[in-house]
Amino acid sequence: MNTPHGPEQVPHDPRTDVSVRFALRSPARLKTELLAGLVVALALIPEAIAFSVIAGVDPRVGLFASVTMAITIAIVGGRPAMISAATAAVALVIAPVSEQYGVDHLIATVILGGVFQVLLSFLGVAKLMRFVPRSVMVGFVNSLAILVFVAQIPHLVDVPWMVYPLVAAGLLVLVFLPKITEAVPAPLVTIVLLTAVTVAFSLNVPDVADQGELPESLPTLFFPDVPLTFETLRILAPYALAMALVGLMESLMTAKLVDDITDTRSDKTREGWGQGVANIVTGFFGGMGGCAVVGQTMMNVKVSGARTRLSTLAAGVFLLILVVALGDIVGLVPMAALVAVMIMVSIATVDWHSVHPRTLRLMPLSETVVMVVTVVATVSTGNLAIGVSLGVLTAMVLFARRVAHMTTVERTLTSDDTCTYRVTGELFWASSNDLVFQFDYIGDPENVVVDLTAADIWDASTVATFDAIQQKYAAKGKTVTMVGLDGASLERLRRLSGRLGGEN
Repeated sequence: MNTPHGPEQVPHDPRTDVSVRFALRSPARLKTELLAGLVVALALIPEAIAFSVIAGVDPRVGLFASVTMAITIAIVGGRPAMISAATAAVALVIAPVSEQYGVDHLIATVILGGVFQVLLSFLGVAKLMRFVPRSVMVGFVNSLAILVFVAQIPHLVDVPWMVYPLVAAGLLVLVFLPKITEAVPAPLVTIVLLTAVTVAFSLNVPDVADQGELPESLPTLFFPDVPLTFETLRILAPYALAMALVGLMESLMTAKLVDDITDTRSDKTREGWGQGVANIVTGFFGGMGGCAVVGQTMMNVKVSGARTRLSTLAAGVFLLILVVALGDIVGLVPMAALVAVMIMVSIATVDWHSVHPRTLRLMPLSETVVMVVTVVATVSTGNLAIGVSLGVLTAMVLFARRVAHMTTVERTLTSDDTCTYRVTGELFWASSNDLVFQFDYIGDPENVVVDLTAADIWDASTVATFDAIQQKYAAKGKTVTMVGLDGASLERLRRLSGRLGGEN
């Protein structure tokens, strides 16, 4: 619901779930949350089936994973309105387990991955999000939009010609209906309208039923039949750890993205262990595991206007009802309707300001490079986690390079027998690497003073460099006195100096 001043602001406190109580007291907000959940549930079906194919399992495994992930994370997660379900990133990681060892080992991997996520979250992995720069976040958003759009291309290639006017009609509804009314989400209207047209005119176009078999019964408890031995742990642990890291990274990045969109803060640590709990529950119900689904989250938050965990819960419940009780009806939904919705999601997700020529001219080149690396790496690998990792690595290297060039050394001849070097800047492995070559070991007088008042020592590499400088002067019979350090820099120098293995 919108106010005259923009989107309705939903009060939210992650500790008390004020937002849920507000939604239950507000009929308009309750309707928005429930309808958003319904739209998301419909959009999850074809993707869950597709991800099941990637993982090499029955479509029901992916569908049940989406149900249990959404319902569980709605209760234990730390980021309201974020959608978790079966994802391509997790499917790619665990697919080799299914191929080599079978479904039971795959489910065991999912459960173990959930355990790893809980442990990593309590160890503080969520705090690492502070080291993700804005340029990587922008690249993450833009690459996500590209991936969402690219994922729709197979549904537009080598298909009956009627698919194209249906997609065009869907896009028109999605663009213009919100300008007329927001009483009902435009994505839901698009899906219902195009389904009605397809059925009424008996159009021969691909539909949800063509994507795979839908389940006919509720998920039941499942205990994987694997040997409880160290050998099993040795085989599954690497896949489980990779799944845990990929799932956490994608989920925490998505949570931060939703934070920015909604202008609210979320509990990242709770979200992290919540993802772990959701994967453990999903595994024991025979699901393939998952993490935050960025495209459906954007559909839920940015397109449908959901703001509470009620929408996530509704998505899971509606998905269960749709695939079990209403599978025949859901199977009639044309893929063209879902493609139109996801294309609109990709358009809405792009940070258009970041790619505007004026912005690119004003932005430092290093920031643009980081964004481009993130986008290229993500799109080329199809893995958001890889793209973000390379983006952060690029940002670190460029930052280190920039800071390293801010270090200066000034030489002053104080008297006939004393020379002072004033060092300015942050000294670490990159900036101190060439420091040893900036002293005149032969031409300097007997007493050399190194003034570090305007410098800080950050690592052992710098201490080793100063050890090398002192050794070079000592070899010439000259003495070096270091002054100006205090605090952690002085403590680091005293603790490490002379203990790092000799000359650099």
